[in-house]
Amino acid sequence: MTETDAAARQTMIRRGFALEYATLGWNVIGIAVLTVAALSARSVALAGFGLDSLIEIGASTVVIWELSGTGEDRRRRALKLIGVGFALLAVYLLTQSTWVLVTGFRPHHSPLGIGWTAVTAVVMFALAAGKARTGTALDNPVLKTEGRVTLIDGLLAAAVLLGLLLNSLAGLWWADPAAGYVLVYYALREVREIFFGEH
Repeated sequence: MTETDAAARQTMIRRGFALEYATLGWNVIGIAVLTVAALSARSVALAGFGLDSLIEIGASTVVIWELSGTGEDRRRRALKLIGVGFALLAVYLLTQSTWVLVTGFRPHHSPLGIGWTAVTAVVMFALAAGKARTGTALDNPVLKTEGRVTLIDGLLAAAVLLGLLLNSLAGLWWADPAAGYVLVYYALREVREIFFGEH
């Protein structure tokens, strides 16, 4: 590897760190915003998306460890912890969404939740694109995989946003727990990939 190649690689590694720290920062703020929004609106989907943000913080931490040259064993343990987090998220959302549907509980409107999930979707799509490019340039499968998690996080934000809008604008109260089921599907898919997929 030439000095030019080494310098370019170091630049890309710094970019990878910057993308992960940006993701961490956004999700830390997001947990606070989503907690307030979920409690005020009594929204299962917003609460679930807040828990998903917590798990995304764990995923970003794994990538930061990996970019720092951390060993394979530690990465495997961290991935398993993230898998357990996703499993707990799925159980919570499945229970809460089903309870809401069975009892006919109607969540309140949430302008804060609508605004935050709309902006989050845009931010996550931008971060995912940056991680995909940087991961490809570094030939780093961990960064590329976490970039796909960030992309899915953006899609989840869009799904939750749709549920909130349908509830708020059209009075379709069941759209909120339905968005919760979308998160259940995603969480279970991640559990399967972490515990049974190839890494």
